[in-house]
Amino acid sequence: MGGKILATRVILVRHGESTYNIEQRVQGHCDQSCLTDHGRKGAQQVGQALQGLALEVIYSSPLQRAQETADIIRSQIQSLPHPPDLHLTDQLKEIHLPLWEGMLFEEVKSQYPEEYRCWQQQPHNLCMQIPSVTGVTDFYPVPAVYDQARKFWLDVLPRHPGVTLLIVAHSGINRALINTAMGLPPDRYQRMNQSNCGISVLNFAGGLGDPVQLESLNLTAHLGDPLPKARPWQGKFPLRLLLVRHGETEWNRQTRFQGQIDVPLNDNGRVQAQQAAEFLKVIPLEAAFSSPMLRPKETAEIILQHHPALSLQLRDGLREISHGLWEGQLESEIEQSFPGQLQQWRDAPETVQMPEGENLQDVWDRAIAAWQVMVNELAAAAQDGSRTALVVAHDATNKVILCHILGVGPESFWSFRQGNGAVSVVDYPQGPQGVPVLQAMNITTHLAGGILDRTAAGAL
Repeated sequence: MGGKILATRVILVRHGESTYNIEQRVQGHCDQSCLTDHGRKGAQQVGQALQGLALEVIYSSPLQRAQETADIIRSQIQSLPHPPDLHLTDQLKEIHLPLWEGMLFEEVKSQYPEEYRCWQQQPHNLCMQIPSVTGVTDFYPVPAVYDQARKFWLDVLPRHPGVTLLIVAHSGINRALINTAMGLPPDRYQRMNQSNCGISVLNFAGGLGDPVQLESLNLTAHLGDPLPKARPWQGKFPLRLLLVRHGETEWNRQTRFQGQIDVPLNDNGRVQAQQAAEFLKVIPLEAAFSSPMLRPKETAEIILQHHPALSLQLRDGLREISHGLWEGQLESEIEQSFPGQLQQWRDAPETVQMPEGENLQDVWDRAIAAWQVMVNELAAAAQDGSRTALVVAHDATNKVILCHILGVGPESFWSFRQGNGAVSVVDYPQGPQGVPVLQAMNITTHLAGGILDRTAAGAL
């Protein structure tokens, strides 16, 4: 994060399950959809998960499915000395899809096949021609909701420096909020998921355009679902990869740069691996891959104790970045030996060549090649069924893979957090050549019990 203090934490929640969700109808601005009993229960579970957080204020969409969710959450956190005020704003309304709202997704597919294909594959280019008194107006829903999200951030962030905010809204606007905060363009709109009552966490260093970190995406364990389900309109996913960072090492604890020095897990790291194993034990796995280094290999082996039929496949491309002469050093020692380079690594990591080591493009080339091979192998074995694989690697390797999944370059490296023992979920709904979807990222609820990542950041 460029060494800057993360001043403002924003917790984003999608509304609870609604009647239109159950019917698989397009909602958008339509306000006929209301919470189901299951949706109300989910909102209560969100409120319970947020207990103990000092929330300054809640912002909500005024559409009834979001507003009721926000009201229920607020009622669950009345234990605070000063319950947060609730503000409704049209800037948090769902993406507007005027020609489709109220229709079943199947009806949209049937009546607007080309437009629906564009919505899935090139959402930023979807154009709806809206009749008006002067003729027809071209309306682009995705760029419009991105403009709406930017206006929200520009309006709200300057008012609340250094505090924690809660936003309760919808799938589309939440994705636009995350993407505009991180500088991701509108063509990435379909690259991530927001489940009903899923929780995401963003940390801002300042205002819009300043460094921001996606701490976690789409947490659902508080709902009794360890991992989020695929979006209903995408059908059953054929491929799912669970990307895990290894447990803690003694050098993580000391904030000493590890790189390719083969440091094993410490006792806490083994506990974290056991916690990840317990968390994932009910998930059917068909394959398991790991970096060959000691810390991810042991993490993977502990997880696979609950999956004894699987053999662990080691992939050299998943190794951690080589820090070269930085390895074994504390930050203070690196600064003394290589003045200014550590700050450059924090501010512009894609520009740094590690002395006698690698740069991020080197890691990118080998890690993404290894990732694609694993995806292709999983697909070849899947045939007509779905397949899920475990992949255990390292902080830098995982961040590079996450950049790839969201279609951004290594300059976005610091935008993602990866805690020791954390789990991320990547689906390929259309197969290995299709666009991947980041279903969840940096799940650490199995480690600390709360929604915040309490693992030490540590060095790589």
